[in-house]
Amino acid sequence: MSRIGKNPVPIPEGVTVSVSGQEVSAKGKLGELSVVLSGDVEVAVADNEVKVAPRGDSKRARTMWGMSRTLVSNIVTGVGEGFTKALEIQGVGYRAQVEGRNLLLQLGFSHPIAYPIPEGITITCERPTAIKVTGADCQRVGQVAAEIRAFRPPEPFKGKGVRYEGEYVLRKEGKKK
Repeated sequence: MSRIGKNPVPIPEGVTVSVSGQEVSAKGKLGELSVVLSGDVEVAVADNEVKVAPRGDSKRARTMWGMSRTLVSNIVTGVGEGFTKALEIQGVGYRAQVEGRNLLLQLGFSHPIAYPIPEGITITCERPTAIKVTGADCQRVGQVAAEIRAFRPPEPFKGKGVRYEGEYVLRKEGKKK
């Protein structure tokens, strides 16, 4: 029995969810998202919550049950509140700024990196060393944050680079004489 799948997804105020076949759509203040679920699960909206149940007792139906419930939960949360990933930049001279629809990163290379901000994603820099990636789609927010981090991942000797907020970087001891 899926421990995740058996919990219903509550629908918050201001969010409407509709089901047509295997497609679940959610509409809220941050936009509209939809997801097409596997044919091994059935979805029902009742009493201001979305319930996901497996169609059969096969292993595939049980594995799709929990994942489908999480996908529905992500779109309902995304159109209601949105998702945020915070990144920190550490290193002398490393900084970021938003210019128009581009994120300009100076990460110790001979040139600044211009990262085009995708549609549906908002990037803000409160400080030159702090980046916040915000959006309604959980997967896209995580993907954009991972792409920004990949320009200069944190290195183990001095810890310089782009890291997620609160990420622990395992430090190594340097060379000895």
